[in-house]
Amino acid sequence: MPIKETAFDRRKRRGRHKLKKVSPERVRLTIFRSSKHIYAQIIDDAKGVTLVSASSVDKDLKKSLKSGSSKDAAKAVGALVAQRAKAAKITAVSFDRSGYLYHGRVKALADGAREAGLAF
Repeated sequence: MPIKETAFDRRKRRGRHKLKKVSPERVRLTIFRSSKHIYAQIIDDAKGVTLVSASSVDKDLKKSLKSGSSKDAAKAVGALVAQRAKAAKITAVSFDRSGYLYHGRVKALADGAREAGLAF
């Protein structure tokens, strides 16, 4: 019996399809947002590997953050993932919001990454 696909799953699939269609050569900055933390990864879909990752659970950030679920934490994670991407010689990415609305913590993470020098 097939599992029912949710509207969230359709948004996620539709967004990733558009990214692969528009810029297949670019790596993808994808996010995952839970109720307590936020995570970001830069993925090379051609090779199927994660190149860079950062989250509000990282030891570097956890000490300095009050909460892992705030906009400040998201902005810090965005800046950290951009910093690690620069170290890995990655300058441009496609932003995959993973079905989440571009609002709140998702927008804060994107702004933090852009301010740190990541182009998308």
